[in-house]
Amino acid sequence: MTRPAAALLVSLMTLGVRATAAPQTARAIDITTRARSFQPGELVVVTATAPSAVDSLRVRALGRTVAAFKVDERTWQALLGIDLSATPGRYPISVETATGRRLGQSSLTLTSKSFPTRRLRVDPEFVNPPPVALERIEREAIELAAVWTTPADERLWSGGFVAPVPEQATGSFGQRSVFNGQPRSPHGGADFPSPEGTPIQAPNGGRIVLARDLYFTGNTIVIDHGLGLFSLLAHLSSFAVGEGDRVAAGQFVGAVGATGRVTGPHLHWAVRAGDARVDPLSVLALLR
Repeated sequence: MTRPAAALLVSLMTLGVRATAAPQTARAIDITTRARSFQPGELVVVTATAPSAVDSLRVRALGRTVAAFKVDERTWQALLGIDLSATPGRYPISVETATGRRLGQSSLTLTSKSFPTRRLRVDPEFVNPPPVALERIEREAIELAAVWTTPADERLWSGGFVAPVPEQATGSFGQRSVFNGQPRSPHGGADFPSPEGTPIQAPNGGRIVLARDLYFTGNTIVIDHGLGLFSLLAHLSSFAVGEGDRVAAGQFVGAVGATGRVTGPHLHWAVRAGDARVDPLSVLALLR
C-alpha cells in the first residue's frame, strides 16, 4: 500500500467513516387495465405484477374494494365493475396487501356512454304493483342486496365464461326502460330471446345462492362465482338446481320461461362484479 493510500485509510478510520453500498430503489408493482371500453356497464380486468412473490392482493377503485386472484407467483388479477351509474372522470386505482399496505397506484379514465330507450307493454301489476305486493317487493330487494354484498371469498369459477343459451343476445343492456308509458330503472342485464323450455347452462362454476320466484324477475337463479362476481338468470319456467348446490360451467340449471315482468319467453342474464351492474357480454369478451 502506498503512503498516500495508507494515510487516507487511517484518516477514514479516525473519523469513523464506513464504506456502504448505494441504497437499492424498490421496484414498483406494474398495474395494467383491460376492458372493451372504459364506460358505464363495463367489466375491467386489473392485472398487478409484483417484482417478487406476494401472498395476497386487493384492488381499491371506484369506491369498491375487490379481492384479487393469483395467476402466478408474481401476477394477480381483479375484476372491477364500472356500474351503470358511474360518472365520467379520472379515478385512482390502488393495489395493496390484505393488511392495507399500498404497493402501487394507477388511474382509470371513464368516458360517458348514452343508452337508447326501449318502450314495452306488460301486465299493469308489474308497473304499478298493488299494495299487497309492495312488502314482498321490498323484502326481495333487501335479500338481493344482501347477496351482492356477501360473496364467497374464494374464486369458484375457472376458464372462460359461456353464454347460458345458444341464442344471440338482443344488446338491451343499459337501455332506459319505459313500461306502459312510465319510465323505470335501466335494464341491468342482457336478454336472450329463446323458446320456452330451452335448457339453460351455468355460465361458469359457482354456488347457487338463490333459486326462487321473485316478483319482477319470476323464477330466478343467482350463481356466486366468488370474489364478488355473480350471475343472475331470470324468468325461468323451471329449476334444475337448488340453493346451496355447487355447479360447474355448462351444467344444466333450468329452462327458459316467461315468469315475472316479461313480454314473452326469454332469458335475462345479469352480472354483478363487486356490486356493480355490468354487461354480461363484456364478461364473455374478457373472460374467455
